[in-house]
Amino acid sequence: MAHLFLFGLGYSAKIVATGLRAGGWTVSATGSAGDIAFDDDAAVRAGLARASHVLSSVPPADGVDPVLARYGDALGHEWLGYLSSTGVYGDAAGAWVDESASIGSGRRSARSAADAAWLARGARVFRLPGIYGPGRSALDRVLDGKAHRIDLPGQVFSRIHVDDIASGVIAGLDGPPGAYNLADDLPCSQNAVIEEACRLLGIAPPPLQALDDAALSPMARGFYAENRRVANGKAKRLLGWRPRFATYREGLRACLITPR
Repeated sequence: MAHLFLFGLGYSAKIVATGLRAGGWTVSATGSAGDIAFDDDAAVRAGLARASHVLSSVPPADGVDPVLARYGDALGHEWLGYLSSTGVYGDAAGAWVDESASIGSGRRSARSAADAAWLARGARVFRLPGIYGPGRSALDRVLDGKAHRIDLPGQVFSRIHVDDIASGVIAGLDGPPGAYNLADDLPCSQNAVIEEACRLLGIAPPPLQALDDAALSPMARGFYAENRRVANGKAKRLLGWRPRFATYREGLRACLITPR
């Protein structure tokens, strides 16, 4: 029986695990919602020995990939997967980027190093843009009074619904090693997404603000420091993957009918 060992049972990885279990897989995982403690070396190594597949969703910490640093010697599996970020591409001034683009020039140098290290091991590396889904979307930010519209003409982002991450990873189980962008088909401004969320909720959109007036956290300001469109053609061609939520419009409508 196929068995996945999952490092980090977080928001996206939980959906992957649910989809695999529905298909008859067994899944063991680290993380607060998992069944094995990350620092329990004996249990983790025993779990890895039983696993046919390994997927990590653990980001770098203090400039180091903690999974590779602690358990890299036990990762000799034929199928390895890693949830990375399209932040590895850095700023593209609004241009399209695909998997042939260079990485490591942006603000996420540690993520880029981890991305490259997993690729060097023959992993399937899934590069993800802004992740949203039930309980974690523009709808929630609007309802919580935390939505912003920033006056940055030409600023464009890509995003992905969490269900489409899961379907992409599952499609990648039969795909060749390499990097894959999992993004929807319609990069657009964050303002457009907030405005659609407000329309669905029947709420007036927040006022347009200058970036310096929005009182954003350093992490949120960093989000606006990069501008790119993420191409998803490779995953479509090689994995046969198609996003169920091809644009934010379908994705937000689905989130609207799912309890927070």
